Amino acid sequence: MQSVLQKINDKYKKAAVVDVRSGDTVKVHQKIREGSKERIQIFQGLVIRTDMKGSHTSRITVRRIASGVGVEKSFMMHSPLVVQVEVTKRSKVRRNYLSYMRERTGKAARLTGVDFDSSAVNDIHDEAAALEEAKIHEQKAAEAAEKAAAKAEEDAKLAAKQAAVEAAHEATAEQTKTDAA
Repeated sequence: MQSVLQKINDKYKKAAVVDVRSGDTVKVHQKIREGSKERIQIFQGLVIRTDMKGSHTSRITVRRIASGVGVEKSFMMHSPLVVQVEVTKRSKVRRNYLSYMRERTGKAARLTGVDFDSSAVNDIHDEAAALEEAKIHEQKAAEAAEKAAAKAEEDAKLAAKQAAVEAAHEATAEQTKTDAA
């Protein structure tokens, strides 16, 4: 029998998440909301820490160098804002918390790569995330169709106006021909 806390935790977990380990280079697709707009931003870097893997509060800390400055971000794996995590490289490390990578730059910051089956690691089917991404694409397509319809309507108005002006011009040209004759 599951405890009440375990049931609540399982309710907030995603159906499936990627198996991310320390030393992996990952691309984290994160949903960003700016006002009424939503977009997906990718943060790529080295996983220097993984916390509480089995829990709904499972977290990874990703580090990258941006404009010569080290930037670290923590991502909750089961958060609805994290759309997708993609492992691009797996490295051989012997500890969970790679704090020593903060002092290293350039060639000293390289880790020994390990062969892994990227399709087996990255191919998880999370229907909720797929539906969310499809919904965002649908919204963008609807906005584009709306803009195209508005532009077509405006173009039709301009074409009608142009035809009316041309007809009036031809009528005045005919009038001047008959007056001159």
